[in-house]
Amino acid sequence: MGFDVLIVGAGSAGCVLAARLSENPGITVGLIEAGGPASDPDIAIPQQWPLLPGRDYDWAYRTVPQPGTAGRRHDWPRGRVFGGSSCLHAMAHVRGAHDDFRAWAEVTGAARWSYEGLLPGFRRIESFSGGASEQHGAGGPLPVLLPNAEVSPVVRAYMGAGLAAAIPWLGDHNTGRLIGVAPNSLTIRAGRRVTVADAYLEPVLARGNLTVISCALAHRLTLSGTRVTGVTAQIDGQVTPIAAGMTIVCAGAIATPLLLLRSGIGPARSLERAGVACLSDHAGVGENLHDHLLTAGNVYRAKKPVPPSRLQHSESLTYVHCGELSRPDGAPDVVLGCVAAPTVTECFERPAMGSAYTILSGVTHPTSRGRITLTGPEITDPPMIDPQYLSTDHDRRLVRQALDLARRVGHQPELAEWRAEEIYPGADCRSDADLEAFLERAVMTHHHPVGTCRMGRAAGSVVDADLKLHGFEQLYVVDASVIPVIPSGPIHAAVLAIAETFAADIAGPILGR
Repeated sequence: MGFDVLIVGAGSAGCVLAARLSENPGITVGLIEAGGPASDPDIAIPQQWPLLPGRDYDWAYRTVPQPGTAGRRHDWPRGRVFGGSSCLHAMAHVRGAHDDFRAWAEVTGAARWSYEGLLPGFRRIESFSGGASEQHGAGGPLPVLLPNAEVSPVVRAYMGAGLAAAIPWLGDHNTGRLIGVAPNSLTIRAGRRVTVADAYLEPVLARGNLTVISCALAHRLTLSGTRVTGVTAQIDGQVTPIAAGMTIVCAGAIATPLLLLRSGIGPARSLERAGVACLSDHAGVGENLHDHLLTAGNVYRAKKPVPPSRLQHSESLTYVHCGELSRPDGAPDVVLGCVAAPTVTECFERPAMGSAYTILSGVTHPTSRGRITLTGPEITDPPMIDPQYLSTDHDRRLVRQALDLARRVGHQPELAEWRAEEIYPGADCRSDADLEAFLERAVMTHHHPVGTCRMGRAAGSVVDADLKLHGFEQLYVVDASVIPVIPSGPIHAAVLAIAETFAADIAGPILGR
């Protein structure tokens, strides 16, 4: 079995590449995925997303115990299904601030990874509810809804409270500016979630040059010297070689470095401990792991029943400079978010639905860095995932400041119609020690792991400006693992733009489009 191009992983980036690269009828494209087509009807119901983790299409990863979060292990859901984590996530479509991407261009020396360079890709993604403009696309595969009347009245009051706290109005997270108050743009059409498989993959499955293989577990890359020639995968219980002229790994920030490590590409000492022969001592593979945390949260008992969300519960993210709330430009350092529902971690009792609402808070550019390593040579050996949450003074200081700001917004008069009392942290939680203990138990992942195969030119980078694996030929990585520094907001829009940009500017010319 062989293809001109083999894409490993039918998550968000893999679906984009399968659709875009198979537009060229002169090449054959193979797409392999560990899961299969989505069959759970709850995936399409936006309000059901908090209940999806743990089902049979979730990889259900877990971190090692985190000293910075009271020794807790954190669940890291990742999609094992066509569309990947776009079938599980909260559907917020947030590109990030213009300044977020400056570091990408600087570390690679490639203008294509600046905001201006990515903008054509961002626009190609979208079928934007507000129509086409210099910033937005209207003819793309993925619907992006900027809601208005659908926004919860509690969230409307929260946005008013943000304005009263001197945070500027923004209105749209996807114009290059990010600081200010805005409803969340969402990948929803007619009240239904649209996954990347729905948008990109399903419409092209009939193409004769595209072969999609489900339930295929990629074990290792196959190599001839420094040339990657495909993968070996388990299909129907059989280990099967799949040959490729070009191999593109799109397995995500966790599974992509694991595939490289199982193939003997990674830190030599780590590979030796896991029982894997080292073919290339590639120190950066699995390193630079980082993620956004959210504090869940600043919870308020409501004076009257909170109506069910008509969208997906979490309806507004607010990005700010914590020390200069009215400053409108640049990249933010903290984020707030309003959920028209009670949101807590496993450490706290959750109030009943309809009885409470939540203001989340978090740090947009964490400096804590961790790693992913193998515990053994086989795909069945669980990975060791250590994000090193809250391991820097920067992160601990800002997570506290973000919570303080959430409480400030939450106590504005504009929320008086809804606010009965603060449940968490609660009026009695005032001392530094009490607040620190609360935060350690209240933080949770925002589901944005990145960086484990970062792009760049310096030592420790894994792929170059073309996303080609350093030191190897015909192997590219296109997913969240290549992000060198996390953008301010949810990473999904950026991952799609990376894939669109790779297809148009890198793979397209190579393949003769």
